[in-house]
Amino acid sequence: MIGKRVVVIGAGIGGLTAGALLAHRGYSVLILEQALMPGGCASTFKRQGFTFDVGATQVAGLEPGGIHHRIFAELEIDLPTATHCDPACAVYLPGETTPISVWRDPEKWKAERERQFPGSEPFWQLLADLFRYSWAFQGRDPVLPPRSAWDLLQLVKAVRPDTLLTLPHTFSTVGDALRGYGLAGDRRLKTFLDMQLKLYSQVDTDETALLYAATALAVSQAPHGLFHLQGSMQALSDRLVAAFERDRGKLLLRHTVKQIHTQNGRVTGVTIRDQKGEMWTEPADHVVANVTVQNLMQLLDDDAPKGYQQRVEKLPPSSGAFVIYLGVDQSAIPSDCPPHLQFLYDYSRAIAENNSLFVSVSKPGDGRAPAGKATIIASSFTETKQWWEADHNSLKQRYMDEAIARLSQFFTLNDQTIQVTEAATPRTFAYYTARDRGIVGGIGQRIPTFGPFGFANRTPIQSLWLVGDSTHPGEGTAGVSYSALTVVRQIENCDRS
Repeated sequence: MIGKRVVVIGAGIGGLTAGALLAHRGYSVLILEQALMPGGCASTFKRQGFTFDVGATQVAGLEPGGIHHRIFAELEIDLPTATHCDPACAVYLPGETTPISVWRDPEKWKAERERQFPGSEPFWQLLADLFRYSWAFQGRDPVLPPRSAWDLLQLVKAVRPDTLLTLPHTFSTVGDALRGYGLAGDRRLKTFLDMQLKLYSQVDTDETALLYAATALAVSQAPHGLFHLQGSMQALSDRLVAAFERDRGKLLLRHTVKQIHTQNGRVTGVTIRDQKGEMWTEPADHVVANVTVQNLMQLLDDDAPKGYQQRVEKLPPSSGAFVIYLGVDQSAIPSDCPPHLQFLYDYSRAIAENNSLFVSVSKPGDGRAPAGKATIIASSFTETKQWWEADHNSLKQRYMDEAIARLSQFFTLNDQTIQVTEAATPRTFAYYTARDRGIVGGIGQRIPTFGPFGFANRTPIQSLWLVGDSTHPGEGTAGVSYSALTVVRQIENCDRS
């Protein structure tokens, strides 16, 4: 595709993946990133010898046939060194000292849930069946939701007889399935599901689409799994950048896209501002926006299609995150501590606002801490609005104090063991990632916004494409990489037509 110019907005994993694949396939690609380093919410920062993952702390899709494995194989680069997370997560319910361990081995996980949630196995079997059908369907690269004849053809080609078995559940939530099996009154089971689904879908059992949940809750089991990267999450973006630049792609850091330009319903280019404040317009045959759908509307300004803009405006508010980063002495970490834990402290409160914490802990020798030290990263979901209305520093300090007090119930945290303390709020994420209001994790996998009903990669403006966690199949490095691969296929098809 010599001569075809593509501008990619944002060097998160979705943007880097799209840019690297397009450059490898012969396109002239420019990636623009407003931050000091690539990676987006999967980047890192360093403090006093400690390396902290900014947001994402685990990876799916590194196994043979997984999305990262497929993409790295095409790019002819090595996957980063990684180990399995096993258990994928240790979940502590209020008042309980023994966790629910989400084991990678399917039989071990089955025995765990039979012990923890007696009588629930028919529900889990339904999820397993739906996952098997859906995973096989997804592996055939359908385009969801379809917005052209070519998209529809890819969707139809991916359908098999067993895919049709998922159709009766298209409009069901996890809550519907629990009620169908007489499990809605099982508080422990519902709370466990609420905690896990909030991480992956942004919403709880009563709102999460059942077909989405079937995949989110099963992908941590073999032959798939969640992975802990050696060094940091930055290893993923570093390899993508190396492949991109090898194939003559150009990455400009500290360059902000101020506006996307269109003419007669087709994208024509973008206006860029560099770190010195100088501005110019870069022409493009295609623009790939690795941004939230809310940010996309801001970049289009008056050129945003009215119906599309109205749909975005009607979206329920997305969550932000409060994250605390601790560099500690290894003595603060209990022996045999799993790499990922989740705590809920009070049944009577929602899973937000520091009542629930998702915790990632480094392992000795994984490159995140000096010898004899460790990192602890703990995050909780939070409403974004309050962080602009309240006194930011006071609210941040309160959240930090509460988080450390909560974590001290499991870790040994005091003036002697804590060596580094940092925190991030929605305002921090808005500043460093430019995501609208600092929102994280996409738009929520509710029935009206998941899969066939979500936002398409193909926007209403010709040659303007959307990748990232606002699109199918959702959040996480694997999800945004799949969206990037879809866009690359769509762009190639458009240019061959």
